[in-house]
Amino acid sequence: MPTKARAHTNIALVKYWGKRDPQLMLPQTDSLSLTLDKFFTDTTVTANGNLKHDRFTINGQVVDDKNAARLASFLDIIRQLAGTDTRFNVQSINHVPTSAGLASSASAFAALAAAASKEAGCHLNRRELSRLARRGSGSATRSVYGGLVEWHRGTSDQTSFAEPVMEHVDFPLEMLAIVIDAGQKKISSRTGMQRCVETSPFYPEWRKIVTDDMIKMKTAIDAHDINRIGELAQENALRMHALTLSANPGYTYFEEQTITAMRLVDTLNDNGLPCYYTMDAGPNVKLIYNSKDRQQLIDQLAPVFGKDRLIVAKPGPGVSITQL
Repeated sequence: MPTKARAHTNIALVKYWGKRDPQLMLPQTDSLSLTLDKFFTDTTVTANGNLKHDRFTINGQVVDDKNAARLASFLDIIRQLAGTDTRFNVQSINHVPTSAGLASSASAFAALAAAASKEAGCHLNRRELSRLARRGSGSATRSVYGGLVEWHRGTSDQTSFAEPVMEHVDFPLEMLAIVIDAGQKKISSRTGMQRCVETSPFYPEWRKIVTDDMIKMKTAIDAHDINRIGELAQENALRMHALTLSANPGYTYFEEQTITAMRLVDTLNDNGLPCYYTMDAGPNVKLIYNSKDRQQLIDQLAPVFGKDRLIVAKPGPGVSITQL
C-alpha cells in the first residue's frame, strides 16, 4: 500500500551554516527556524519487491544518476532500520523552486523520510524521524515539526535532532518571499558551507555568534516580539553571508535585485514600517514582519519586483503521513 507524506520548508532565523560531520550531517552549531505553510513537498513511496533499483521522479521527471544515487543511499539507511532489502518507487512533487535558497531539500527529505520509513514498516516517533531526515539534508531535521523549531547540534547521531520551540505560533509573525531567481544556484549549500568552514578566518567567531543569537532569539519568541525576532534574524543572515565573502575563494549568493530588496527593506524600516530580511543559500529574500502590515508591504514591494514574485507565507505545520 503506497504511503504519502507532506512536509513543509523551513527558513532558518538563526542559521547553522557548516557541518562538523558531513556523513552524519552533524552541524557546527544549533539553529532555529520557522516552518512555512506556502512551500511544501508531497512524496509518495511504494515498496516493490520486483524492482532491482529504486526509482525516483520529481515533478514527473526521472531523477539524474547523481541525485538518484544520493537518494538511494538515504533509502539504504531506512532499509537498514527496517531490516529489509526492498526497493522503492518514489514520486515527489515539489511545491517550491528546487535549489534556489527556498529550502526545497528540507521539505524533500523530511517528506521522503516520513513516507519511506512508514512504507518500510518502521514505527518512528517524531524525534527519531527528525534524526532520520537529518541524514538526507541537515535542515530537513527541522521540517518534521511545524512553527518555530530548534535543531540541537548534539554530539552524535543520537543527540542531534530538532524539537519545537513553539509549534503553534500564537502571535502574528509572518514571512514574505521575494523570488529574485527561482533557478538552480551555482554553488550548492553543501559546497558553500564546507568552503566557509575550511577557509573563512571568521568561522570560529561565527560559532560564538550563533550561541549568543540562539539565546536572544528564544527570549524574543517568548516575548512575542516580532521586531526583535526580525532584527536578530537579519543580523544573523548578514553575518552568515559575510562568511561566504571571506572564504577562499570568496563567493556570494546575492544578485543585484537581492541588494535592491535589502536596501528597500532598510528604507521602509527607517520610514516607520517595521520589516526585516533574511536570506539562505540563494538570492531570494524573505521578509519578517507583523501580519497586520502585509498589505502595506506588498503595496511598497510590488512596483519594484512585481506582485507575482511576492509570496506570503504563514507559520506552517509539521510533516503529515497518509497511507493510500
